[in-house]
Amino acid sequence: MASLFTIGYEQARPDSVLAELQRAKVKLLVDTRAVAASRRPGFSKRQLAAALDEHGIGYIHLQKLGTPAEGRAANHAGNMKEFWRVYAKHLKTPEAKEAMDELIALVKAGKPVCLLCYERDAAHCHRSRIAEIVRARTRARVIDLMPPLL
Repeated sequence: MASLFTIGYEQARPDSVLAELQRAKVKLLVDTRAVAASRRPGFSKRQLAAALDEHGIGYIHLQKLGTPAEGRAANHAGNMKEFWRVYAKHLKTPEAKEAMDELIALVKAGKPVCLLCYERDAAHCHRSRIAEIVRARTRARVIDLMPPLL
């Protein structure tokens, strides 16, 4: 059975996230942020990809699985009902469906894959919905990783 990991970098250092990925034997990190930039050093796309590469972990950015701006605004405002509504609508777009199919193929290939986003708690992050869909389509076991706090 394939495994799909998820991880959020909120309140974590880059080295802690890398250590957690290595501990889980992750081979590919799938960045699910709509915008792969961060004010947090080490978590912007280029820096993150370079650090992962140094540790033998691949990186891919599936931007179309990210939450649209309207959904991010709802999340920041604490309006989770609106957040989930916006994200459900987004997942029906052809671009999101194509990105999901790409992710499904990566998981089915058998390498340990991990979804990355910002939120520490997967329950408050769109990556939990992505993981649900992957689990339903691949029967992968989903494991939420938690790097140590800062």
